[in-house]
Amino acid sequence: MIQVHSFVFNPFQENTYILFDETREAIIIDPGCYEKDEQKDLTAFIESKDLKVKSLINTHCHVDHVLGNSFVKDHYKVELGIHPIELNLLRAVKSYAFNYGFAGYHGTEPEYYLNEGDKVKFGNSKLEVLFVPGHAPGHIALYSKEQAFCIAGDVLFNRSIGRTDLPGGNFETLIHSIQTKLFVLPDNTVIFPGHGPSTTIGEEKRYNPYCATIK
Repeated sequence: MIQVHSFVFNPFQENTYILFDETREAIIIDPGCYEKDEQKDLTAFIESKDLKVKSLINTHCHVDHVLGNSFVKDHYKVELGIHPIELNLLRAVKSYAFNYGFAGYHGTEPEYYLNEGDKVKFGNSKLEVLFVPGHAPGHIALYSKEQAFCIAGDVLFNRSIGRTDLPGGNFETLIHSIQTKLFVLPDNTVIFPGHGPSTTIGEEKRYNPYCATIK
């Protein structure tokens, strides 16, 4: 069974996720750890659980979600996976990170790409890749049908949605992604977002002021 552990890192209060199962194999999703103490918190948890990190994934490549890429890749000798459309966004971070106070950011390159329908496997577990653009052009989410949860990045939040005023963002595209890729999931599916607390599909279908479908 997959266990989901989250950290809140960097001034953007970004949610970084570690997923692992009974084999102790793990994946890291959207490492926002930039400061040394944040990196220490991440590694201390992994050591405390005796986890073996198998891969690193970005749901999308905005600065707050990729700050820890270089550290994780170097420390755990793992490869980075993103959607191919996100490559330019990932490369662009190095040109503007200092504007947000991240002068020490080190750029990274992906080793593999993830597309709609691909499976992310670790230990005895697997996640399905969903393509959910709108907040970012190559945004993906990671869905566990067996355990009814989704690592959704910045697509759907508790009573909110991802912003669409950044380069590559589009409001209509985002709403379409939510309604055709997320709201078709069972109502009990837990959404683990890129910022803020978790929620469920059923809750957001009823109460989200931006995209509720149940009146």
